[in-house]
Amino acid sequence: MSISNNQFSRQIPSALGECVHLEYLYMEANLLDGRIPESFTNLRGIIVMDLSQNKLSGEIPEFLGTFSDIELLNLSFNNLEGSVPTGGIFHNASEVLIQGNKKLCASSPLLQLPLSSSKTSKVRQALNILKIIGFVSLAVIPLSCLVVILLMKNKKVKQVAQQCNKELKKFSFTDLVRATDDFSSANLVGSGRYGSVYKDQIGAPKSFLTECEALKNTRHRNLVRVITACSTYDPTGHEFKALILEYMANGSLESWIYPKANKYGLQRTLSLGSRIVIAMDIASALDYLHNHCMPPMVHCDLKPSNVLLDDVMGAHLADFGLAKFLHSFSYSCHHSSTSLMGPRGSIGYIAPEYGLGSKLSTEGDVYSYGVIILEMLTGRRPTDEMFTDGFNLHKYVQKEFPQNIGEIIDPCSKGADNNLEQENHPIVDGAKSWIMHLVKLGLSCSMETPKDRPTMQDVYAEIITIREGFARESRL
Repeated sequence: MSISNNQFSRQIPSALGECVHLEYLYMEANLLDGRIPESFTNLRGIIVMDLSQNKLSGEIPEFLGTFSDIELLNLSFNNLEGSVPTGGIFHNASEVLIQGNKKLCASSPLLQLPLSSSKTSKVRQALNILKIIGFVSLAVIPLSCLVVILLMKNKKVKQVAQQCNKELKKFSFTDLVRATDDFSSANLVGSGRYGSVYKDQIGAPKSFLTECEALKNTRHRNLVRVITACSTYDPTGHEFKALILEYMANGSLESWIYPKANKYGLQRTLSLGSRIVIAMDIASALDYLHNHCMPPMVHCDLKPSNVLLDDVMGAHLADFGLAKFLHSFSYSCHHSSTSLMGPRGSIGYIAPEYGLGSKLSTEGDVYSYGVIILEMLTGRRPTDEMFTDGFNLHKYVQKEFPQNIGEIIDPCSKGADNNLEQENHPIVDGAKSWIMHLVKLGLSCSMETPKDRPTMQDVYAEIITIREGFARESRL
């Protein structure tokens, strides 16, 4: 909205605050007076606000410092008075223009205004302290040189820390509406407990940032990477938050385990080799979260729809809506737990102990991983209607293992010709051997009691052995 360079007078209408989707407001060079309306607190999606060269009076509202999307605030050459707020955009002098308001004072000299009376004496004290520090620093220059040399050895660590502190590029609600064609169903990738996933083309930089606050230190090749974030308000005034993730061209693992026929009646299939690699990628990500994050982290909602596949069928864990850091941890995974309450996963994949009120733990993720392995091999959901009265996917597979395992395995997992019992085909023989290893691993991970399950570190080592063994057999 722009009404700049006119002769509009009187107070700014408070009704303007009802335009909750307003992003750009230009009202400079008019004769507007009075206070900045309190109703402007509703303009949470504002990006640029220019009220300069008017006759506005009163104090600068504190709520302007709470606007997360605002990039430029120009209040210069008015009759504003009092202390300048200290939060939000007011931390950055290059984004706030307030010169020409003679009665304004600031708590920081960076704004180039008279200092607030309560701050003046503190600044003088600070200047005296700085003088003392200056003399002392001359004595520690040699020591500083030594520190610099030591820090150079940790250059890679510092570079990672600097990357963690980068600020996510922000997009407005309007940007996302345009990119997704008004959230068209044609761009809908999927829906989950915490919202819907859409694909779009924004032209974001190729150097992806880590996932916001909770995941700012989690970086791994098998975790879906976050490009940027959006936190604003939609046209109806409701809060709107979105993470913009790297697009995974081959969709979710769920869509490959249960493929739908295309218009020609054909279905895509997932080979045994691909299933093993996917299982290895998932284990790699979980091993990282459990054993290489400080503090350790649990995913809490591991299931096929939260495993996304890239253009070369590499697996990436997504949907960390339930992810929790384990604040009370030790180096033993069996003691890594937290008492955080709330949702703990999806039906069929939730560890049994969670139903009894147990704490979140890495063992819960191990259980979900075991269920996924059994689901990939059998092509049967853990929520299948056949699983009732305590009978579940684990018991279903355990009942047929090992003698009759071929009868319940998904045909696409059986090797070259879908026949586990054929003895004279080397690939099928190899397939049978490594399927047995996979089934055994899946059963071990999905044991009912947490202490009977392996750690994710051991699981990852085992799945690597299975992957390497299957690769050797396949080359024969």
